[in-house]
Amino acid sequence: MSRLEEQIDVDVPIQVAWEQLHRVHDYPRFVDGVLHAHTHGGSRAHLDIEVDGSERAFETEITDRGQNQVMTWQTMDEAHLKGTFALLPIDASTTRVQVRVEYEPDAVREVFGGPHGFAQVAAIERTVRGDLEHFKQLVEEERPLPGS
Repeated sequence: MSRLEEQIDVDVPIQVAWEQLHRVHDYPRFVDGVLHAHTHGGSRAHLDIEVDGSERAFETEITDRGQNQVMTWQTMDEAHLKGTFALLPIDASTTRVQVRVEYEPDAVREVFGGPHGFAQVAAIERTVRGDLEHFKQLVEEERPLPGS
């Protein structure tokens, strides 16, 4: 199992970041390749993802832990992806978003295609970093104004 860890600071309170992470229907706005997403059955989410020009569907299970600070997810199919989002308050208006993704390199290559070895790791790192940057942009642009 390979592991990738990244983090980014967002200029919103922890509760604002937490609520955005749970808006699964917004995932296409910040997660590369996600075309459609919705929740169902309480802790499940369905994601339609574009991979190399073709569409694939994935089911995930989402679990909250840590009193609005940790969300875990895992795919329920052959991709065998797992991840954790941990939110840490820096101060009243800034939150650190830490993400950890665990994956089987061979399974990811089989399901998604793409490069092997170091090139695969670099591609996954770029994607996760880009997704975090898009999350930051989305959550900071849509944060409620003071007094709203």
